[in-house]
Amino acid sequence: MKIASSSPLIAVVSSSGSSDPKTSGSLGSRILPAAHRSSPSDKLLRCRTMFSSHLRHIESMSIRPSGAGKISQINAVVLGESLASEENDLIFPSKDFSSQALVSSPQQYMEMHKRSMDDPAGFWSDIASEFYWKQKWGDQVFSDNFDVRKGPIHIEWFKGGITNICYNCLDKNVEAGLGDKTAIYWEGNERGVDASLTYSELLQQVCQLANYLKDIGVKKEDAVVVYLPMLMELPIAMLACARIGAVHSVVFAGFSADALAQRIIDCKPKAVLTCNAVKRGPKTINLKAIVDAALDQSSKDGVSVGVCLTYDNSSATTREETKWQNGRDVWWQDVIPKYPTSCEVEWVDAEDPLFLLYTSGSTGKPKGVLHTTGGYMIYTATTFKYAFDYKSTDVYWCTADCGWITGHSYVTYGPMLNGATVVVFEGAPNYPDSGRCWEIVDKYKVSIFYTAPTLVRSLMRDDDKYVTSHSRKSLRVLGSVGEPINPSAWRWFFNLVGDSKCPISDTWWQTETGGFMITPLPGAWPQKPGSATFPFFGVQPVIVDEKGNEIEGECSGYLCVKGSWPGAFRTLYGDHERYETTYFKPFAGYYFSGDGCSRDKDGYFWLTGRVDDVINVSGHRIGTAEVESALASHPQCAEAAVVGVEHEVKGQGIYAFVTLVEGVPYSEELRKSLVLMVRNQIGAFASPDKIHWAPGLPKTRSGKIMRRILRKIASRQLEELGDISTLADPSVVDQLISLADV
Repeated sequence: MKIASSSPLIAVVSSSGSSDPKTSGSLGSRILPAAHRSSPSDKLLRCRTMFSSHLRHIESMSIRPSGAGKISQINAVVLGESLASEENDLIFPSKDFSSQALVSSPQQYMEMHKRSMDDPAGFWSDIASEFYWKQKWGDQVFSDNFDVRKGPIHIEWFKGGITNICYNCLDKNVEAGLGDKTAIYWEGNERGVDASLTYSELLQQVCQLANYLKDIGVKKEDAVVVYLPMLMELPIAMLACARIGAVHSVVFAGFSADALAQRIIDCKPKAVLTCNAVKRGPKTINLKAIVDAALDQSSKDGVSVGVCLTYDNSSATTREETKWQNGRDVWWQDVIPKYPTSCEVEWVDAEDPLFLLYTSGSTGKPKGVLHTTGGYMIYTATTFKYAFDYKSTDVYWCTADCGWITGHSYVTYGPMLNGATVVVFEGAPNYPDSGRCWEIVDKYKVSIFYTAPTLVRSLMRDDDKYVTSHSRKSLRVLGSVGEPINPSAWRWFFNLVGDSKCPISDTWWQTETGGFMITPLPGAWPQKPGSATFPFFGVQPVIVDEKGNEIEGECSGYLCVKGSWPGAFRTLYGDHERYETTYFKPFAGYYFSGDGCSRDKDGYFWLTGRVDDVINVSGHRIGTAEVESALASHPQCAEAAVVGVEHEVKGQGIYAFVTLVEGVPYSEELRKSLVLMVRNQIGAFASPDKIHWAPGLPKTRSGKIMRRILRKIASRQLEELGDISTLADPSVVDQLISLADV
């Protein structure tokens, strides 16, 4: 990464942009003459001095990454002292927060990032040495080839190093004296139903399951499919597989029988782990029936699974109501407690497989993303530590399900590699009401809260009293994951939930990257609402044009990554050709993320959504996330989802599904007001051609919007809606269809 030169001056400006000393506090507002210009460290100190004097408005920081020019006259808000409200706010961490942060200044970040670029082998070796290795890796820390023109794509980190991620998550922490520390607080779907496990207790239960798996013939590199809801048994299952070198493939317990069968057929597991049922809000979901159908289907395709280990979730249903196949089905509670509470570790090479996680593909066939052990372990642990500014006293809650990569990296592995206390929640975040999240935050004194913009926007729809009636004083850091967060949702999250004092780690990453790639570091850089900010250590993002040429400075284009990082996935299971074609052939020499991105004049990265979510209107490439953000900034819009439709004149038109704030009626006047909001914020070329009123949006139970369904509704291809069984509320589809012409 190129480092921009320091700004030649630092100026203090008033909120009106004037240079009148009377408006700027006792220090006044002045441009320093050349003879008095300070060193970078002096300038940062001067900034801190200004903050302590309650001056909030500065023109520039002294050091910034590639593409950074002078920061224009822009509002700067000090955390805990003022609300984030204006479009161009810069949100600075408070002096107290920064002074205690792991990365406390832009200068420290720049030094660490520069070393990770200049000496990646030394940078990551130093970090890896903090973990347990049965045998250290060889002289070559990593090797890679990202250029299909130079041969097959390959990535290797710490090859020859022998370790085990379960040992580093559990045994290492117990040996360090953390055995009595709470590893998991489990909160059930219903209030008052909860449990917890210390690190010692978690290790014992993991060993019991690991011993059972070995007893039924599961060996190193055998696959095990896990189809469980957010019970403690889900991370237990993942860790047990890792302990014996088996490859776990967690399937989100909301996928249909067909989708589950597809994954079973692909990876041919030795066993399937599930439970009989789960309560999600007021609804009971019979998971065992789904598994039965999937196993029947997979056996017809020649893949038979010998064991279905089933957890008896008595709060959701009874054993008597659970269909059973003798000889294949086994009750978890009947066998696992009988096994020894210690289990020998299977030591594996850093490049041995750890897990398979299937992600959707453009062809419809899911892609089996394969992650290996050593590099993933080091990368998830490090990204968790720095992106959340983790302290040993923190209680951490990520609302994601372990059926997705976020649950792998930032519910299970990343936190536990750091010895963290994790909250695992079985239920729906708005059940029995929209205050449940903050009730849980207060109950467990959660200090780090990591969630999706979809949930934030959903909770925004309801009365603020659901938030303000709970203390939330324990919160220290907030986080966002899954899609770009629009600035208005960012501000609500920051101002109301975080009481204007909690930095937001707005993280960009993917199933394929294994961990955070672009993210704010709390305490270091000032934040811009909606921006993922700057790259993590060891990550070199580039923005390229359609021909694959790198674009410098302020620009928009395709987001790629140059060079490997430890957490990168190694292949698509059984289809390395598809791996190369999908990710490395579009722009030779780079990993292509599939996302659009812009970089502003200050070097901040802004994700604009998937490239296939970019609409080409009369030659204008418009990111759907950008239009959604503009619509959501309307005071009467709770949420919006935008898709492209064919247009005989423009090529593509913009079709917007809009959910209004509760109680607001549909009207032609409001429709025009929403269109005007987009015109004003983006331009006339981005005006939606159609506003489709949406009482709700089709979402999975994890909160992901199913845009595939929205595209079919928008184009009136109603006979091609496909599988809607994974939706939290399938009836939303019928509502949207009935409102198509309103």
